Amino acid sequence: MSGTEVDFKIVTDLVVGLLDGIESERLDSPTPCEEYTVAQVLNHFLGLALAFTAAARGERGPHNDAPPGTPPAELPDDWRALLEARLQVLADAWSEPAAWDGDATAGGVTFPAAIMGLVALNEVAIHGWDLAAATGQRYELDSSTVDLLTGFVGQDADDQEARQGIYAPALEPAPDATPQDRLIALTGRNPNWRSEAA
Repeated sequence: MSGTEVDFKIVTDLVVGLLDGIESERLDSPTPCEEYTVAQVLNHFLGLALAFTAAARGERGPHNDAPPGTPPAELPDDWRALLEARLQVLADAWSEPAAWDGDATAGGVTFPAAIMGLVALNEVAIHGWDLAAATGQRYELDSSTVDLLTGFVGQDADDQEARQGIYAPALEPAPDATPQDRLIALTGRNPNWRSEAA
């Protein structure tokens, strides 16, 4: 796997496109990410963007050496601009071929960089879906990203021990599920989940 095979920017741009549609009154709403509100998913995004950018650059430090904790519910006032900027930097960092070589650390865990890049892409793509579902917005990943992440997430779909702390047990998608809905089901989320507020 190399950076030339993965288009981070198409996914980060999709997430950025949701931000203006997240109204202040929705920040306390639930999301498909169990026990996280919209504000907490956004704060998680702010942190993971820093952690996975550091991982792409081969850096070690407070952003990526410690396991992530529960994100706070209170957002900084400039969260939209801040998250947009951080996601852009994240996409740029993983566009560098060198980011995919050697090892990389994020969340206190070290993986081969080629695996860490897919972990990062998956985090952005799936938490983007969480935000869209929670705020009633359209969200459609490109087919290449869906295929790539379905293979990545699905490789241990039947091994819940390996998935522990990462995903809930995979759900069985409907027979007529779209490829994106099948991906969402693999992460243990109900593809039809919608917030009552949305």
